[in-house]
Amino acid sequence: MTARLGWAPASVLVVGAVLATAGVQAQRALPLRMPLAEAVPREIDGMRSRDGALSGAEARAVAATSYLVRAYESADGAHRTSLSLYVGYYDRQTQGRTIHSPKNCLPGAGWEPVASRPEAIDLPGGPIIVNRYLLQRRIQGRQEQALVLYWYQGRGRIAWNEYAVKWNLLWDAAVRRRSDEALVRVVVPVTGTETDAAALGTRAARAMVPALSGALPA
Repeated sequence: MTARLGWAPASVLVVGAVLATAGVQAQRALPLRMPLAEAVPREIDGMRSRDGALSGAEARAVAATSYLVRAYESADGAHRTSLSLYVGYYDRQTQGRTIHSPKNCLPGAGWEPVASRPEAIDLPGGPIIVNRYLLQRRIQGRQEQALVLYWYQGRGRIAWNEYAVKWNLLWDAAVRRRSDEALVRVVVPVTGTETDAAALGTRAARAMVPALSGALPA
């Protein structure tokens, strides 16, 4: 298994050169079936939401066709819980306009990764696997932690492995003339235990996946 994984990056590059040449120019741009803001629940786990926006520089950097930034927060001031959601949808990915892997973007604003692993989440239609990261930073002499879940969703798949995502993208671009896909990221501040934060993130993911399936192209 280790030997096969070691060849994965090279295999993706070699096959990608062939498939991309064959299919990247003929891709179809597929619009959402409904706006992300309408598809994603405005209330999750008793938390109400408010929508935000990327800065101009951030929007240009991600170059998504459509995106949603939404913050959720409980109304109970005594036991406040919160999470933030980002969904970036690309109707067609081309050179210079593709999904950026969060593992390269997560370290920032002082955040450092502490641990990462794939995480299985049970859904009515069967389990999925997402990426789970624990981040931490020191700000004003105080240590903060955040738990991040993220995955790629589109073209009938939910994927977490970066090599598999790239392979599927290249194959579908060449064979199906499709490269539409969404990146979904859930961030939960760790105000209690990591287990509690992970549980909240999991409940959010369970709400997001079917909701987005209704918005993404079939």
